[in-house]
Amino acid sequence: MALTRWPCLILTLLSGLAVSGFPRNPSRLLGKRSLPEGAVDGIEVYSTKVNCKVTSRFAHNVVTTRAVNHANTAKEVSFDVELPKTAFITNFTLTIDGVTYPGNIKEKEVAKKQYEKAVSQGKTAGLVKASGRKLEKFTVSVNVAAGSKVTFELTYEELLKRHKGKYEMYLKVQPKQLVKHFEITADIFEPQGISTLDAEASFITNDLLGSALTKSFSGKKGHVSFKPSLDQQRSCPTCTDSLLKGDFIITYDVNRESPANVQIVNGYFVHFFAPQGLPVVPKSVVFVIDVSGSMHGRKMEQTKDALLKILEDVKEDDYLNFILFSGDVTTWKDSLVQATPENIQEARKFVMDIHDQGMTNINDALLRGISMLNKAREEHTVPERSTSIIIMLTDGDANVGESRPEKIQENVRNAIDGKFPLYNLGFGNNLNYNFLENMALENHGIARRIYEDSDANLQLQGFYEEVANPLLTSVEVEYPQNAILDLTQNSYQHFYDGSEIVVAGRLADEDMNSFKADVKGHGAINDLTFTEEVTPEKITLWNGDAPSTFSWLDTVMITQDGLSVMINRKKNMVVSFGDGVTFVVVLHQVWKKEPAHHDFLGFYVVDSRGMSAQTHGLLGQFFHPFDFQVSDVHPGSDPTKPDATMVVKNHQLTVTRGSQKDYRKDIGVGRNVACWFVHNNGQGLIDGIHRDYIVPNLF
Repeated sequence: MALTRWPCLILTLLSGLAVSGFPRNPSRLLGKRSLPEGAVDGIEVYSTKVNCKVTSRFAHNVVTTRAVNHANTAKEVSFDVELPKTAFITNFTLTIDGVTYPGNIKEKEVAKKQYEKAVSQGKTAGLVKASGRKLEKFTVSVNVAAGSKVTFELTYEELLKRHKGKYEMYLKVQPKQLVKHFEITADIFEPQGISTLDAEASFITNDLLGSALTKSFSGKKGHVSFKPSLDQQRSCPTCTDSLLKGDFIITYDVNRESPANVQIVNGYFVHFFAPQGLPVVPKSVVFVIDVSGSMHGRKMEQTKDALLKILEDVKEDDYLNFILFSGDVTTWKDSLVQATPENIQEARKFVMDIHDQGMTNINDALLRGISMLNKAREEHTVPERSTSIIIMLTDGDANVGESRPEKIQENVRNAIDGKFPLYNLGFGNNLNYNFLENMALENHGIARRIYEDSDANLQLQGFYEEVANPLLTSVEVEYPQNAILDLTQNSYQHFYDGSEIVVAGRLADEDMNSFKADVKGHGAINDLTFTEEVTPEKITLWNGDAPSTFSWLDTVMITQDGLSVMINRKKNMVVSFGDGVTFVVVLHQVWKKEPAHHDFLGFYVVDSRGMSAQTHGLLGQFFHPFDFQVSDVHPGSDPTKPDATMVVKNHQLTVTRGSQKDYRKDIGVGRNVACWFVHNNGQGLIDGIHRDYIVPNLF
């Protein structure tokens, strides 16, 4: 499955002289000031920009903040950026008074040791640490001389995952002072075409958001810009503190003409798979719930609230049971029961009566749940075409029965034996989360931390919604043997509605003509196979010595210095030079069952008005008019195609009447155009001979 950790960003810049370095009363009225408005302790952040470029779900993000020290003494300035846990930093730099200091990216353990050493020596250093639900914090401090300027730039990248039918960029904004130039921009390019695009902010009213936000999409491109003025940033009309404190969220999805889409660039491919409209596979789900004493109070109430809400969403074709564990293990029913209205009502009463007590016996509780699912499958008490899921929620570590994490993992792994996934939810911070995560991952599931906030019940419900609607089970993504190298994960226990499977790899032979990609899985009614025929013939565009490579599977629009190139997926490529010169290269795809036939390219001139009089070449020599005469039309060897005499360029030639396809307007069928065919490879019509126009390569 493809579960989502959203791309997130918190951006803060603050004076590091003291934790409380900001004004004690940031909402004081405006008055005469010697420092620029919004400056804090002499430090003015005058520009903050977040630039996001997304191509085929891959996000490239650059965070740039500029500040100046207006104080009469040097100040230490700290830059904090919180970035997604699934992202990776590719570059960061500090620029002080025009001198740039590049950072070195290291693995976490190496970075931690070097960071501690650098700090002990008084050097500038940055380190990434976990921070919150989906974030890791990058922090770096630098001493800025009086009157000096500093620029901080961080670049990070991430593959966006599809979550409940949408890709989501989640930016948490918190500049902590008014910023003269504050802007978030996102440019999205999706070869499949964009179907929806939206943006919203939690910290500003829709009226104010509308005046600061622009969003648009057309075809393959989408654009979002959030650029609030200083007045729009104020928490009140006369305040000097900023209301930019909260979530800025961009969501979008793509068109899906077929369940799969394969894109190829420079010998590598990425395969996206997200079928729609399939019936939901019935599921058997066992909830294994920690009811030990540490769950007392709000955690227990929130868990019960979430379970009651989940029961409202369980489908009647599903089967379920509850297992509660403290020092002992108890079950609601001895075996799985169908989610009939009567059973759901009884389950609600059971959940409302749950209370906390005792110790934590994780091992026995999980083994009981696994045994229950295995027994239901073996005794055929659940539908043959159904799937099994086990979800455990705990807030602590095992402390009764088998309590060794490695032994519990072994027991659970042997009991499940790869037949279904285990999802572990860790409530709070007082637990061994690595143990929960490792145990889930080795059983084809994931772990999720549930944070002890007011919305903990919503976190629990949200997780269940992600796994509530399996559309396929036992999903295998297959490619021709020996055709693909360095393949990422290509088998999945489940495909859930609203998610997406992504597989990437490298072509063993970049010159192969085509290959077939099959996605196979078990559906609610029958077994399904989705096949995508991939044709990776390359289209290479050169800018000086720098090539850009595309394929006929791409849909791309490139404009630069008066040149426009548009590739239309599996159809044609249109090349325009300014006004008056346009060519079309058409991909002619032939009947695949005839081995003697091969796809071919047709080159057509749509507009030659702008061509120079000196233009030549096999086609160029005909862009401008020349004189010719046709006479003596008489029957030829083919009664349907008369011959004639053509006088052109002081040559007398025998020509034959026929027709030729013109594909400039109709690239599929074309239009028949009557014409005269010149024999002997055009000898006498073209300048020189045909071999003069054949070259071994173009460059």
